[in-house]
Amino acid sequence: MATVENRQVVLERYIEGVPKVTDMAMKIGKIELKAPKGSGAFLVKNLYLSCDPYMRGRMRDFHGSYIPPFVPSQPIEGFGVGKVLDSDNPDFKPGDFISGITGWEEYSLIHNTSQLRKIQPDDAIPLSYHLGLLGMPGFTAYVGFYEICSPKKGEYVFVSAASGAVGQLVGQLAKLHGCYVVGSAGSRQKVDLLKNKLGFDEAFNYKEEADLDAALKRYFPEGIDIYFDNVGGEILDAALLNMRIHGRIAVCGMVSLHSISDPKGIHNLYCVVPKRIKMQGFLQSDYLDKFPEFLEHVTKNFKEGKIVYIEDMNNGLESGPAAFVGLFSGQNIGKQVICVARD
Repeated sequence: MATVENRQVVLERYIEGVPKVTDMAMKIGKIELKAPKGSGAFLVKNLYLSCDPYMRGRMRDFHGSYIPPFVPSQPIEGFGVGKVLDSDNPDFKPGDFISGITGWEEYSLIHNTSQLRKIQPDDAIPLSYHLGLLGMPGFTAYVGFYEICSPKKGEYVFVSAASGAVGQLVGQLAKLHGCYVVGSAGSRQKVDLLKNKLGFDEAFNYKEEADLDAALKRYFPEGIDIYFDNVGGEILDAALLNMRIHGRIAVCGMVSLHSISDPKGIHNLYCVVPKRIKMQGFLQSDYLDKFPEFLEHVTKNFKEGKIVYIEDMNNGLESGPAAFVGLFSGQNIGKQVICVARD
């Protein structure tokens, strides 16, 4: 039974405020390349790891969330794609490719198979896309747009953090549905991508707008039917002022508030009543029965060239901490992924 070194990214300590690279550390452990008999587990070699903003919430000692905190001095966890090397689970065999929650390490022994699925390799779809386009972010975009927003053809749609892992697909789904779509992002390069590669009707750099309310009135002179909110804060406040009657707001994330200990309140919530706005938070895990239809819909449109996807790939497990921290200053262009190994 071979025992090998297993490089890992561990959480040093629970944190407050903006995450830093020094909040994580590289550690070298040991692992046997064998799934213990009677364990029901299987051993995977991790190929790709996903950087997602929700992971910031697991870096604090708070047990009242929908997902438990990380354990200091232990490998952090996230969505990953791996290849099964050995198995004591009849549903997963050596050579299978899987996507689901795994450790930020070279090899992981996986016991919990909830939200874990086997991947059928497809030459037309990179394996790493199962962390973005065909993974949790893509599914979040799909159920948030169709289940929460209940879109109608011709409606006016606004997407914040529109070039990110979720936002870029929301905008494209809205265009396919016949909607008018405007996205906001944090750089001119991202705005260019939104308009010229992702097919948004318009886009703007929110950092260049002194008055977000005026910006939204410029791009939506008739108001907003659907706001897909990935950031919260001032943009949500401005969007509330510009919603149309019976508008819908899908609250997917509030990345602008993740590292603020004393966030400012939302001032324009009074708009919800006279405009009869539906505003709802959601988790993609509440809609897993929709996953097969999501895969079919998005895969078909991707292969037909009707959907494109932008990925930001960093190479090497050691690049993980910096790539994760970069999410909170907008350094990534598209879905942030770490390549641990190619095969």
